[in-house]
Formats: sequence, C-alpha cells, structure tokens
Amino acid sequence: MQPKHYKFIDLFAGIGGFRLALDSLGCKCVFSSEWNKFSQQTYQANFEGEIFGDLTKIPVQNIPDFDILTAGFPCQPFSIAGVTKHNALGSKHGFEHETQGTLFFEIARILKEKRPKCFILENVKNLQSHNKGKTFAVILKTLEEELGYQTYHQILDARSVVPQNRKRIFIVGFSQPTAFTFPKLPNLNPKIKDILDAKVDAKYTLSDHLWQYLQDYAAKHREKGNGFGYGLTNLDGIARTLSARYYKDGAEILIPQNEKNPRRLTPRECARLMGFPDRFKIPVSDTQAYRQFGNAVVPIVVKVIGEEILKSLDTFGQNKTGIKLSPVQLSIPFQFTEVV
Repeated sequence: MQPKHYKFIDLFAGIGGFRLALDSLGCKCVFSSEWNKFSQQTYQANFEGEIFGDLTKIPVQNIPDFDILTAGFPCQPFSIAGVTKHNALGSKHGFEHETQGTLFFEIARILKEKRPKCFILENVKNLQSHNKGKTFAVILKTLEEELGYQTYHQILDARSVVPQNRKRIFIVGFSQPTAFTFPKLPNLNPKIKDILDAKVDAKYTLSDHLWQYLQDYAAKHREKGNGFGYGLTNLDGIARTLSARYYKDGAEILIPQNEKNPRRLTPRECARLMGFPDRFKIPVSDTQAYRQFGNAVVPIVVKVIGEEILKSLDTFGQNKTGIKLSPVQLSIPFQFTEVV
C-alpha cells in the first residue's frame, strides 16, 4: 500500500525546520512564506520552489489547497477588550476582534478559509504565561471555539535529541475529532563534543577584552545573588539554549579551549546543535546564521510529532468521542545530525 502524500504549507518558515521534517516523512510543501530576506536566502538555498514574503499581504485565495498547516509564529499580546461593546458598535468580533493586527491572526484567517485537516504550531514555552496567560487563552479560544479545531498542546524539551536545553510548546489541531497523543522523544544521549569541529578558525576565540568583560559581568551579578553570566559548556554534557542573540557575544554557550580563551560555536556547529544535517547550506553571514539557527525549530522534534500526526490522519474523523489514544512506541530510525 502506497503511503499518503499529504500536502502542507510552511508559514513563518524561517530557514525550514518544519520543511526538513515533513519532507522527510513524504509530505509535499505547496506553499511557503517568510518575511526576513536573509532567512529567505537560506531557505531558497536548501529547498526547491518559490518562497513568498510578508504573509499579511498574501490573499488566502493565492494559497493552494493543503492538508497540514505548519507555523513557528511570533508571540504577540492580544487585546482582551469586551466583545459586547464592539458588537454594539457593529465592529469586528470573535477572533477577528481579539487577534486583529497580530501575526497569529494570519494563521487564523487561513485556517478559517482553507479548513485544512490539521495544523502544528510551535512557540517558546513562555507562550502559556505570556501577557499573564491572556495570549494563550485567546489562541486556544480562537482555534477551538471560533474555528472548531480539536487541539492538543504540550511543552517538549529537545535535550534528548540535541545537546542543548530547548523547551518549546507545540500545538496540534484537527478539523474533525481525531485521536492524537504527543509522543515521547527518543533518547539519543547527545553530547556537545559530538557536534564540534576538530579545527576552528581563530576568529571564533573570544578576545581578551570580551572574555574579561564577561567574567566581570558574571562576578558582579554573583555578588547580587543573581545567576546571570556566561555559560562555559561541559563538553560531555549539554549546553544552554541557543538564542537569536548568540551573535552578540556567544555568552550563553562558550566552548573551553586549552591555554586559550573560550570560543563561540561556529555557524555549522550551531546547525548541528539544532539537529540540521551537514548537507544544509548556510549562504549568509555568521551574524545572520546565528540569528537564524537561534530562532529555528529542531527538525527531529517535528519529525517525531509528525509521525504521530500522520498516524492520526489515517483515522481522521473516526474518533467521534474525542478520546485520546495512548502513546505509540516509535520505531523509526534516528540519526543525530541528519533528518532521515
């Protein structure tokens, strides 16, 4: 029996973490959008087809039909003003009122018009507490009550598949009652030393001035009882979370060196830290590459979730009770630096 080739769209696509994962599962990308020109360069260097720009300027009718929507959307606060007054004034209500002007609204309008079978959204773990929990409440209300999707959400830590602490929230939804359970990530026992190059250009070693500054900064905060400061990484362990600000000083993940100041990770090492394969092209400057990988989704995590989504889609709409299934044991092979 031939596998089903589900079509998906890649919104707020970044450099294609979702695309890598779903491509590897046999799904076909029919539309992608990313506003940042440097991320577009990296995306186009690695994937076929056109990538479109600002999603807010793209009419829904210009987007082909698809089965799965993916998006690592930016986190923004929503207005939670009462709807009654707006109804009285004849203005927008429901999700159009509460989410208008935010980037999540772009996802909502596409879901409303295209009604795909499924979506998978990713964001920072603090989305649940953002704006005192109001942001997440509006998101779930919009997806469930306004748009009629059955949703599941969970925070997953990628530390078992890549050598960094990286907690992100994932929201999965189905347009009809469908059983789904977030899978347990496999334990690949990753270590930071496994992603390092044997020889690294001297430009990545911190200058005496910067290294002294980071040490003084950390000491100052220790005196105040704060935990702020650089992160000198245990090579047999895992690193702190790679962030988009890594280009500034590399402070959160520093690699110790014998008889030298510590160094930053190279862009290629950052790619491996995120689980991107070595075949992934990096056509941009170091500064842009650090930003891009710091903002990226871990493809291996999406692949594991995607496996379960595809299993659920095989029984799409059959679970009329909405009862969630127990986790299914994963049997697919995983490689640390490659999305197979």
